[in-house]
Amino acid sequence: MLKIMLTGKIHTARITSCELDYEGSLEVDTELLQTAGILPYEKILVVNRNNGERLETYAIPGPAGSKVFCLNGPAAHKGAVGNVITIMAFSLVNESEAKQLKPKVIVLNADNNIIERKGSA
Repeated sequence: MLKIMLTGKIHTARITSCELDYEGSLEVDTELLQTAGILPYEKILVVNRNNGERLETYAIPGPAGSKVFCLNGPAAHKGAVGNVITIMAFSLVNESEAKQLKPKVIVLNADNNIIERKGSA
């Protein structure tokens, strides 16, 4: 049996921009993606602390060190600049892997800098 488990998480990121005229997705600083164990173009769940919105999309790699979190396309309606979001990636693992799993979790401050690392991050 396979389990769907959290493998990567970016907590308390701040949206830096919203671009409605785009195909869709969430652009994220590649350094932050890598630290959280989220691959470019991986499916992600995004939750917005400010308005309760949730969306599934994929992570577009943004410039390294930019601290960018840009909602693109229709997803741009799900948040506003400054909103606090959490980004989560999940993977299918077998039960023995699930029992050993320690997801990579990073917590950001108001400037999208890492202030805490948890799990295997």
